[in-house]
Amino acid sequence: MDILKPFPILRLPFLALEEVFKAMVPFEIINFSIISKRAKAITKQMSFCPKYFIRLCIDETLVIEMHGTNRLVSCTYLMTSDKQMEGKIEEYGCDGYIVRRIYKYSTDPIEEWKQLSKHILEIFKKLTIDVLTLHMDALWEEEHDVDDHAAYLLSNFKVNNELNFYLDTKNVNFDGKIPKNLKELHILNSHWIGYEKLLKIDCEHVSLRNNQITNEEWNMFLKKWITMETNQNLEYLQFDYRELDGFRELVLHDIPHEVVDEGVERNLIIFPDETDEINGGIDIRRIDGKTATFFVQYNVFSMSVN
Repeated sequence: MDILKPFPILRLPFLALEEVFKAMVPFEIINFSIISKRAKAITKQMSFCPKYFIRLCIDETLVIEMHGTNRLVSCTYLMTSDKQMEGKIEEYGCDGYIVRRIYKYSTDPIEEWKQLSKHILEIFKKLTIDVLTLHMDALWEEEHDVDDHAAYLLSNFKVNNELNFYLDTKNVNFDGKIPKNLKELHILNSHWIGYEKLLKIDCEHVSLRNNQITNEEWNMFLKKWITMETNQNLEYLQFDYRELDGFRELVLHDIPHEVVDEGVERNLIIFPDETDEINGGIDIRRIDGKTATFFVQYNVFSMSVN
């Protein structure tokens, strides 16, 4: 029986190579790119590669997720320190959506995750990642400086769409860098977001839970919002629960506002590309005519801009 010889793919004309690449899934493209410097250079020349949607996540496992056209197919790397899991592949699908997952072993999963993330962004010519989610469960070991890892990620990976920051930082003076022009920003433990950082946030949809911003600072922030001196992109702001009457008395006391009757129902923004019917609320107006409505729904205090 004849032994199959390796196929000399690097000798193919560029157009033929491009057709081969179009038939590859991201895992295969990445594996090809690490064969040699020449293979990496060829991979970076492929014009269709930037179409991938990239999501990085640190939860119980370090994750690198790549979504293809229309996000119907996702390929995910899961970093592991369990050598027996090396190369294990999982695949499942539902309603036309296909998920492929492969486990990648390393004695230093954190560093491997960083380097692989950079490599993937480079070969797919992605200057930014689309979504960064930080739970940091994988880093809660005492030997890891969680705050330093979080600060590194925020400083070295540019995020263009969504940041989910669920880390409870150890340092009360943690100085994380908030990406600019995000569609969504969700910070579960936002005690490190002070007034000055609040003024610099320019995201459309913002959730700041467990924040330490004072009533006086919220008052100053809203005055700057009204005069268009801060976050003109803001469409929705969610923060810690409080009573509307208390907010009116402690924060809006010297800001012109209107209390809307509970019988009045309006369609307000509550999520990206999503609205809901809201009764009542308190309105303030920006100098350009835009209205912000404060309301409570499902024990969540929110500000919606329309």
